[in-house]
Amino acid sequence: MKRISVDIGGTFTDCFFAWDDLYIESKSLTTHHNLALGFNNALDNACKRAGLTREQVLKEVDSVRYATTLGTNALIEGKGPRVAAIVTHGFEDTIHISRSKGYGEGLDPIKQGDMADAERPEPIVPRNMVRSIKERIDTIGEVLVPLQKEDVREQVRELISNGAEAIVVALVNATENPEHEQLVLETILEEYPAHELGSIPVILSSQVSGRKGEYVRAKTAIIDAFLHAIMFNALNQLSGNLRTSGYEKPMLVVHNSGGMAQSNSTDALQTIHSGPIAGVGGAQHLSESTGIGDVVTMDMGGTSFDIGLVPEGGVKHYDFHPVIGRWLVCVPMIHLNTLGAGGGSIASFDRIHKAVKIGPESAGSDPGPACYDRGGLYPTVTDADLLLGYLDPENYANGFIKLNPKRSRFVIEEQLCDELDLDVIEVAKIIKRSVDEQMAIGIEMELRSNGGVVEDFTMVAYGGNGPLHACGIANQAGISKILFPPFASVFSALGAGNMKPLHIHERSAYVVLYEPLSRTLFDEYDRFNGYVEELEKKGREDLVRQGYDVEKVEHGLELDMRYGNQRVTTSVALDINRIENVGDVLHVIRTFSDIYADRYGKGIEAPEAGVRVQTIRVASYIDGEVVRFDELEYAGERTEPTPVTHRKAHFVGEDKAVETPVYDATALSEKYVVHGPAIITTESTTYLIERNWRIEPTPQGAVWLLKDNATQGSAKKS
Repeated sequence: MKRISVDIGGTFTDCFFAWDDLYIESKSLTTHHNLALGFNNALDNACKRAGLTREQVLKEVDSVRYATTLGTNALIEGKGPRVAAIVTHGFEDTIHISRSKGYGEGLDPIKQGDMADAERPEPIVPRNMVRSIKERIDTIGEVLVPLQKEDVREQVRELISNGAEAIVVALVNATENPEHEQLVLETILEEYPAHELGSIPVILSSQVSGRKGEYVRAKTAIIDAFLHAIMFNALNQLSGNLRTSGYEKPMLVVHNSGGMAQSNSTDALQTIHSGPIAGVGGAQHLSESTGIGDVVTMDMGGTSFDIGLVPEGGVKHYDFHPVIGRWLVCVPMIHLNTLGAGGGSIASFDRIHKAVKIGPESAGSDPGPACYDRGGLYPTVTDADLLLGYLDPENYANGFIKLNPKRSRFVIEEQLCDELDLDVIEVAKIIKRSVDEQMAIGIEMELRSNGGVVEDFTMVAYGGNGPLHACGIANQAGISKILFPPFASVFSALGAGNMKPLHIHERSAYVVLYEPLSRTLFDEYDRFNGYVEELEKKGREDLVRQGYDVEKVEHGLELDMRYGNQRVTTSVALDINRIENVGDVLHVIRTFSDIYADRYGKGIEAPEAGVRVQTIRVASYIDGEVVRFDELEYAGERTEPTPVTHRKAHFVGEDKAVETPVYDATALSEKYVVHGPAIITTESTTYLIERNWRIEPTPQGAVWLLKDNATQGSAKKS
């Protein structure tokens, strides 16, 4: 296997380089003005260690895979084209009414309850950029009012005259019959041929989402159109850079569905959160191959802190109506809870609560934290970590970045010490405790809201700042086992390298598997199987178009199910792809009941209320070679290594500085155990071991961080 996988984050560009049996991790600062430069720097660092040139590697490598947060950042910043929308006559205000709940989407529960001060987000499509056309298709796909092309031409001309740079077509019931949306596209191309209209994209809602719901489907297409040009230009820039260096294969892009595809088969919306989701995918593979039980993932980079869940057995949690920014969309996306708390998160004084506030603003990579000495003017979490003695100013990021503690001290004293009437070390402790507490609360809420018991979970921590804050977060959350996987500082990039070529297609379908009034079971097998075959065909065509062998395409069937009229649906992954008889119907109902009971509690299943299917979903994929994870437990004898030096460090909850042993990467050998307080500095990250914790490395490069009497392995077993 020869593979390059890259995670382009807000602060660092991470690279995982697999060359046969040689695995190398590499980092560089993200170059936002030209992402290719950061990629080249990270790849050059890896090639240098492998004794190869970039040109040699790119000529021989099997694939190059990208995960990026570029789309996420663009949406947050609100920088994008002027988007217009064409809708069915009479539905001109649907987008802006937003199901009456638009004011609260994307906000925390406290702000959602503050209806008196509620403000809707600035719409991506202004009301004067919405036009309607006279047409109508009913709920079963029959044409009630035919579409007139002249009507379309008139509305499109007005939108173009008003400065439209992208057009979304979202017509009623287009999921049941996309004929009218396709006619609109055909008419636009007749009126404005590609060479005349230029790069203005036309996005059809029926192609972006197969689920019913006019508002959420339209909003999904709108966000896709908003991000289209940004992602198109960025991916073209990266692709062009690869071609210049001799790489001739298609570039692959990681999707937030947990798979990947060529860039020409990628919607812009599918790239949102793709970097952190690649890390969850890596954790899923780790859980499946090593049996470590229930996992909560913690990815702390320079800009954000991302939490994911992987229950025992490796089944991922999906959001099928995720909120992206302040907008509800309907794309299947691996569930992720993102907090604005990373190493570069800015610490500011909250005058209302007279306390330190962490994030969501970040110093990013340019200029970066004040200690980077590149013009940063605000105190960050990294500045606090440096002053507390955790970081080595001369060996941060393998010596590529020299840290200046004087700058950290200056910005913290200037902006926080006077306000809090405390010395700089006490303020740095407050910053450390605040960010750890913020992230611990996020983990606890995530686990409890999904029916998890905190004590049953192993925290898998990765990202450049994960090993530095894991102890503090676990102390606050009540977690006693932390696993740093192999190549923890670039684990999301590693996860991107393990992704499968995958496409997910879905459609709304009202299927009653058990009708309680008549006490009958579903028997329209041909109708159900027809839906599945239609979705499988779409997935198969996607993969074959990208050059994959049709014989290697596999399919997995999932259903969104509920009891009776419950509002909450549960996603059920099945081990069959067709329903052929009563036995198959009962098997589906039984599988649903088992998953429901496991998530919400045994005995509360309610089949007597009826069992219904809301959505049918097919994942089409190609299996391939992956980086293997071996057993993560080691029972051999261990001794204490000899520290390379000592330095004074300050810990939350301790009044005085502690003379702390400092170790280098050689301490991460399976023959050693390191008890806290201690610091281990490696090329790519820093491990902070607090009091009452210990580190136990494994032969495969993973590292266990255990509290008191906790032991390696699944949290449920100890």
